Amino acid sequence: MATFAVKTPPQHGPWQDFLDVWLATDECEAFGQAWNFDHFYPLVGDTAGPCLESWTMLSALAQATSRIRIGSMVNGMHYRHPAVTANMAATVDIISGGRLTLGLGAGWNLEESNAYGIELGPVGERLDRFEEGVEVIVRLLAQEVTDFEGRYYTITDARCEPKPVQSPVPLLIGGSGPKRTLPIVARWAQAWDGGFGTVEQWQAKNEILIGHCEAIGRDHTEIERTAHLAWEAGADPSRLADQAAERVAAGIDHVIFSMRGPYRAREVAPLGDALQAR
Repeated sequence: MATFAVKTPPQHGPWQDFLDVWLATDECEAFGQAWNFDHFYPLVGDTAGPCLESWTMLSALAQATSRIRIGSMVNGMHYRHPAVTANMAATVDIISGGRLTLGLGAGWNLEESNAYGIELGPVGERLDRFEEGVEVIVRLLAQEVTDFEGRYYTITDARCEPKPVQSPVPLLIGGSGPKRTLPIVARWAQAWDGGFGTVEQWQAKNEILIGHCEAIGRDHTEIERTAHLAWEAGADPSRLADQAAERVAAGIDHVIFSMRGPYRAREVAPLGDALQAR
């Protein structure tokens, strides 16, 4: 059964507005998830504007909510050592009572990476690093002790305690690169986000993912599919619900409505009513 989510990119808005949207989402049964994003600069409008940090924000929202699944869409691997990410994920999963979905991606934002002196690297390098990092995180969250030696990450007799509530914490990978990202999805992920775009574009990417799953003998139906719809302030809820229905009919499991500020909690319930009316 398809579910729906609200995403609040934490840019160009005050904390109280984001909190109010998440509280309204938690109260609206049409929605099963809520997301923020993992960037330090806004992605739209003035990139010098305000943008809240994802993990500290997510921890507070985990405590404020009680029903919806939560996550960051998606965490850039190069921003934090994967062992640090694993410990953060375990902690937020515990705080939320087992409601975290761990979103991961290879990273792409050159502006903020350069500004902070965080090495991003060329595409091939960042995907090699991403693949190593995913394995480190998965193993730390599952194993009592982990040893790993790669080109980018080495951990020795490493522990991540306490363990998260969920076993495993669902791993969502964002990205659609056919040669590197989608094979990583096929091997490691419990969910895949295809981002924005048309239904036809999503279907083409999905067929490639199915092929990678078949190549390694994995049942592709084990991987949940998510996709985004832009949610402009004041948009017609019925029109948004129609667009979501098209994506559900195409095989998308979770449609994520990504808000474009201002962030108005009062718009959550009308969209929820329109979705339930379908």
